[in-house]
Amino acid sequence: MIKDKINEDMKSAMRAHDTARLGTIRLLRAAVKQREIDEQIEATDAQVMEVIAKMVKQRRDSVEQYRAGGREDLAAKEQAEIDVLASYLPQQLTEAEIAAIIDEAVAAAGVTGMAAMGKVMGLVKPRVAGRADLGKVSALVKARLTA
Repeated sequence: MIKDKINEDMKSAMRAHDTARLGTIRLLRAAVKQREIDEQIEATDAQVMEVIAKMVKQRRDSVEQYRAGGREDLAAKEQAEIDVLASYLPQQLTEAEIAAIIDEAVAAAGVTGMAAMGKVMGLVKPRVAGRADLGKVSALVKARLTA
């Protein structure tokens, strides 16, 4: 389970006195624990992946904001956290792989035009979950349906 790997990595970071990595892992553990408490569940690997993906997205947004504000030091700190969090995510899909999945979904749905956006995204989302940025996927679906 991914939670076990996170715990082991936390112990390794403690032993190595890697405070930056340790801090990020502790934030991740706290976010997972918070979700478990809020939903009164024991988080599965898929749910932990969702938490990680959300944290990565938040940090990417922060990096953009910091760079726009000229705060390269804070952007670098956020990027380091992204690197730690991304190590728990599965290999990310390439744009070509995403495009192939979108094409299959459009063919399977047998629809065209922007009215089919929800239906196509419903087919694509489970196949790319945790392996691609859904904002990017949505933009590619929109481009495919309007072409």
